[in-house]
Amino acid sequence: MSIFIDKKTRIIVQGFTGKIGSFHAQDMINYGSNIVGGITPGKGGQTHLNLPVFNTVKESVEQEGAEASIIFVPPAYAADSIMEAADAGIKYCVAITDGIPTQDMMKVKQYLRKFSPEDRMILTGPNCAGTISPGKSMLGIMPGYIYIAGNIGVVGRSGTLGYEAADQMKRLGIGISTSVGIGGDPINGSSHRDIIEKFEQDDDTKVILMIGEIGGPQEVEAGLFSKENMNKPVVAYIAGLTAPKGRQMGHAGAIISVSGESAAEKVEMLKTLGVTIAPTPSAMGQTVAKVLAKL
Repeated sequence: MSIFIDKKTRIIVQGFTGKIGSFHAQDMINYGSNIVGGITPGKGGQTHLNLPVFNTVKESVEQEGAEASIIFVPPAYAADSIMEAADAGIKYCVAITDGIPTQDMMKVKQYLRKFSPEDRMILTGPNCAGTISPGKSMLGIMPGYIYIAGNIGVVGRSGTLGYEAADQMKRLGIGISTSVGIGGDPINGSSHRDIIEKFEQDDDTKVILMIGEIGGPQEVEAGLFSKENMNKPVVAYIAGLTAPKGRQMGHAGAIISVSGESAAEKVEMLKTLGVTIAPTPSAMGQTVAKVLAKL
């Protein structure tokens, strides 16, 4: 099993014919993802990468049975594209776009709440690397070759740290069930807690690696949820131990504004909640291996 995507998931690319969309769509096709077409308003009826182009997401759902979408739309229009996907009945959407205005994402979050929980589209991102279920499907921009199939669920705000974790585990012979990037913006579609809950329900995920950073309460909220509701062990690495308070570090959401948002504070809180901490980025794979060996 995996979460969100598998070999059969029918995927469309929003921003399909643009330079970035084309490049990564071809990469996903080469990986084996089931890309069934793409969206570029005004170019409907054309063919691109030997796949159909549609004017709207609704057309792709009606004609190709699209279930999942990936967003390569410029920041000014990305929020509208996300909401269009939700309106058309897409079940899972990955927003790769970086730089979507925070106010636009507030509108997206509010818009998604109009749907019932059963009908509500799951959104990850924006400003993320995407999602991959190794050997099954890739819905993102990550280097697929560094991932091998296994039973570790990975969720992180940082794409590059996710790649590092995957590479470390691969070298140790440890594979991944699904790796999910939730993005580094202040307002994102899904939180750490949302994703680890999905991993708890996945029979093939045995251990969860949560990669966090300074800023916001998400990692601690996930730790609290794991203590109260989960049976699977959670390992965490929190980036930014040396980051000064009040200064943005990398991601738009990575800024310490109140007590409890620094890396050191998060680490101490997570320890009290029973989460195993990887002390350095180079120790993520080894820490997961030790926890896995105890099962």
